[in-house]
Amino acid sequence: MPNTAPTIVRDIMSRDCYRVSANTAVTTLVSGLALHRLPGAPVVDARDFLIGFISEQDVLGKVLESAYLNDEPPLVRELMRHEVLAVTPSKSITDLAQEMLGTKPKVYPVVEQQRLVGIVTRRDVLNAILRMRTGR
Repeated sequence: MPNTAPTIVRDIMSRDCYRVSANTAVTTLVSGLALHRLPGAPVVDARDFLIGFISEQDVLGKVLESAYLNDEPPLVRELMRHEVLAVTPSKSITDLAQEMLGTKPKVYPVVEQQRLVGIVTRRDVLNAILRMRTGR
């Protein structure tokens, strides 16, 4: 019986993933992250090109500050990171697992020619490695 365990990111990535634009309100972002049970999301332009990443950690302080001061929460573009660690669909799952061992992100955007095609999470990678061990 052939090994059907996943070996590359394309095998495990979520294609229909949560993403936001730079003009998204942080309150909308936070609701979306909660709904999709994600710690962060890719930021894309109108053509789905990856332009940044934003996480709960990036917004927590500003949300707290805006609540305290009774200000309007900021937009994603004011808090997003422009330097994004992304992967390609052909990246080896074991190579990505090695990168995720440290304090690297828990969510990686998956890009082809700078366009977002999905996301892969630490949980996806962990489950894939367990499947590799069992061959399923």
